[in-house]
Amino acid sequence: MSAAAPRAVRVRVPATSANLGPGFDTLGIALAYGDDLTVVTRDEPGATVEVTGVGEGEVPTDASNLVVRSAAHVYERLGRELPGLNVAATNRIPHGRGMGSSGSAIVAGVMIAAGLLESDPEAPLQLSEEQLLAFATELEGHPDNVAPALFGGLTIAWSTPNGPRFKRLMVHRGVAPLVLVPSFTMSTELARSLQPKQVPHEDAVFNVSRSALLIAALTQSPELLMEATEDRLHQNYRGDAMPLTRDLIRELRDAGHPAVVSGAGPSILVLSNGPAERLAAADLVAQEHPDWRVLILAVDTKGATVEAIPA
Repeated sequence: MSAAAPRAVRVRVPATSANLGPGFDTLGIALAYGDDLTVVTRDEPGATVEVTGVGEGEVPTDASNLVVRSAAHVYERLGRELPGLNVAATNRIPHGRGMGSSGSAIVAGVMIAAGLLESDPEAPLQLSEEQLLAFATELEGHPDNVAPALFGGLTIAWSTPNGPRFKRLMVHRGVAPLVLVPSFTMSTELARSLQPKQVPHEDAVFNVSRSALLIAALTQSPELLMEATEDRLHQNYRGDAMPLTRDLIRELRDAGHPAVVSGAGPSILVLSNGPAERLAAADLVAQEHPDWRVLILAVDTKGATVEAIPA
């Protein structure tokens, strides 16, 4: 039997920021800052992963890598066998900083599988958006990060008895994101463990109102972002575990900048109303907190992409 001809795909997946203040485990936004991967199939089973950039020398470089495990999960769920893979990853998304690095790695693997399945010479298969989201959520545990990574823009994600669902919305062009990245990390598991299982009724009502307002602010009325990013469900409970993040958010908000914890932290997302306000927030941090990395970013409107390339 002759060896199968190698196939190759190129995948790009954006960073994300989830929660956005009051939208705990529901709202997420894709950011124009991401990882690029090139994958070539091979006859030998297993995988090799070459990493450049973030995670180089730290993350697994074999089949235990999260990207490869995610691709294998899709194949297994579909009753197929994943071919051997050579993966070259250029990583930019910081790990353990609340910018969706694990969700983006999962989405990268899902998109690799989708691209290879579609180009399968014997039994091509095109995955639906619902399948992509379902597979990614099975691995991540909740859809708030993987939905914007997959589909771009602002996403509302929720769970149903029939699986996860999402709604993608276009962000108002006046919204100007800024991400502030510290040198220290934060465990998502630790952050989640600090939250109580029950919250006061008035706090729940508060967050319902702010979440609804946040959708309006992000899509129609950026001038409302300051009030719309208020939260009582998760940020206060996690503050003591990352005091530098908590204190900088307070400083930014006192200065009129809509700052929130990005995902589980410790990075900070500022949803400014226009480039001028964003620049003022960036200048404040650069002058007073030079140890924080300042990323001036756009909203990613495409989400994850995959394309077949010459092997």
